[in-house]
Amino acid sequence: MNADTDTPPAPVELVLLDVGGPIYDDAVYRDALLRATRELCPSRVDESEFLRVYDEQRRLQRGSLRTAVAERFLTVEDRERLSDLAAHYWEYPPSALYPDVLPALRELSAHYRIAIVANQRSLVTEALDRDGIGEHVDVWALSEVVGVEKPDPEIFRHALREAAVTADHAVHVGNRLDTDVRGAAAVGIRSVWITRGEAPPEPTAEQLAEPDAVIATLAELPAALRRLQGPSS
Repeated sequence: MNADTDTPPAPVELVLLDVGGPIYDDAVYRDALLRATRELCPSRVDESEFLRVYDEQRRLQRGSLRTAVAERFLTVEDRERLSDLAAHYWEYPPSALYPDVLPALRELSAHYRIAIVANQRSLVTEALDRDGIGEHVDVWALSEVVGVEKPDPEIFRHALREAAVTADHAVHVGNRLDTDVRGAAAVGIRSVWITRGEAPPEPTAEQLAEPDAVIATLAELPAALRRLQGPSS
């Protein structure tokens, strides 16, 4: 939120969107990680125990899920092998696209430029193009291409540079506090937290107070952006 209440909020020019959570169901990555864990683990991996670790990371909103899974079922040294194998299985089918995404993007792209800022491989653009998302995207900041992952400030700054927009005129939309909300805040970008996917199922009051706005679906995003810009926008 604006610290100085006498200063009107800057108008939004650029909307930064994560991929997993806002656009596609995070269950796709969860299942890819489970499959990879089972392949690498010498003993049987109980799905309920895996989901317990997954849900605990969702609740905490900090730390790496891959690290937590490696520590529980493998070894810390196996983290990179686990990450690489999970990435191999991590592909979004059309059914993983949330139904509110395209209607929201059609509305948003009429008023704002759109950037994708995500910890993803470059081939995710194939799914995004296939499902009609890519045509609404003006700027791409994918971790595999940029060379850093959120919450590293450089991936956000890359998107800002590509769009020639200053941080105060941008808003980032993501479903994690650690990588999305805090990562954006570190470079002065306002944030909208979408509480699905890897967001906790029951956010605490403290968690809900961190972002500049909270939404449950992308259908709520256009109104949230208008509120962030003040009554004159």
